[in-house]
Amino acid sequence: MIPVSEALAACLALVRPVGVETVPLARAGGRVLAESVVARRDQPPFAASAMDGYALRAGDRVAGAVLRVVGEAPAGRAWDGVIGPGEALRIFTGAPVPEGAECVVIQEDVTREDDRITLGEALDAGTNIRPAGADFRVGARIEAPRRLSPADVALCASMNLPEVAVSRRPEVALIATGDELVSPGEVPRADQIIASNSYGLKAMVEAEGCRARLMPIARDSRESLEQVLRLAAGADLIVTIGGASVGDHDLVGEVAAAMGLERAFYKVAMRPGKPLMAGRLGEAALLGLPGNPVSSMVCGQLFLVPMLRAMMGLPAGARRRFAARLGCDLPGNGPREHYMRSDLRPGHDFPEITPYGSQDSSLLTVLSDANALLVRPPHDPARAAGEIVEYMPLTPLFA
Repeated sequence: MIPVSEALAACLALVRPVGVETVPLARAGGRVLAESVVARRDQPPFAASAMDGYALRAGDRVAGAVLRVVGEAPAGRAWDGVIGPGEALRIFTGAPVPEGAECVVIQEDVTREDDRITLGEALDAGTNIRPAGADFRVGARIEAPRRLSPADVALCASMNLPEVAVSRRPEVALIATGDELVSPGEVPRADQIIASNSYGLKAMVEAEGCRARLMPIARDSRESLEQVLRLAAGADLIVTIGGASVGDHDLVGEVAAAMGLERAFYKVAMRPGKPLMAGRLGEAALLGLPGNPVSSMVCGQLFLVPMLRAMMGLPAGARRRFAARLGCDLPGNGPREHYMRSDLRPGHDFPEITPYGSQDSSLLTVLSDANALLVRPPHDPARAAGEIVEYMPLTPLFA
């Protein structure tokens, strides 16, 4: 068995960026920006009113002053005159501030009668004007790589960018294996179970912005497994689920090797998830996950997600860990790194984390309830409640 860190490094060495495509900005949300973008105009492109009110010269902003209204400027329709002494322009939020005006007095501080206004006694000290280029100037950049958030997409639109270059979505083929499996909605025999792992992993892959293909379930025969592996041709990453252990019916490694698999490693010193395998099969990377539901999903978080991010050109490495206070006493850990499904709650100085009582790798209900994985190093000594430990967040936190 190899350490988790060594297994992750080997997994990342198997993948490479999958290439770039240009997409309309309207379809860029959540995609990974592959090439930095540059603003084509200033924002705002002109000095703009920040409030509804009256634009006037700074020298005329005097409590009780009476000014003559010379025109009106709604957003999107500039007034082309010049504001002189004793004059004011009715102006609305977002409208260009005319020449000569140096401040905007908000409408709540003004009394109007016909074409005259009287300024109130308590005037806002600010100008209420957004200078040209206050947000960004021509040439401002959004650096790649980064996953485009809704705010990033809005910023690209403000920069007048109709399309952006993004990483192609990696395509992942998911292959569940085993005679005991049937798809959700089918009627299982008394000795069969529902194939849940592939659906959870599909959601995980798609949450990372990648494409997932659910392949037919591969049965426990060389012919069936070879057929489904061939159907996965064209995928950037093939993920098998189950069949990678050492039992008489665990055929993934054997069949894949016969088809040309260059195996990088087999077995990782972790729980849950020891029977993990990875390598390259033709043009695709292959990740062989354990069949137990929780093992499969935890290994997906630790290995599959970083691999996908590396394929999209994002910084790749171990998932980030955080500190929390332990909410209960724990006995010493064994020789494998342990990822314990846990309940994380807000605390005074650190969040408080409490592992669930049962850590059986078949219990998806516990994983569904968990919002964090408490990480225990190999041979970690007994821990007392209140000690600081490390965890990996699962979402949602504190929902």
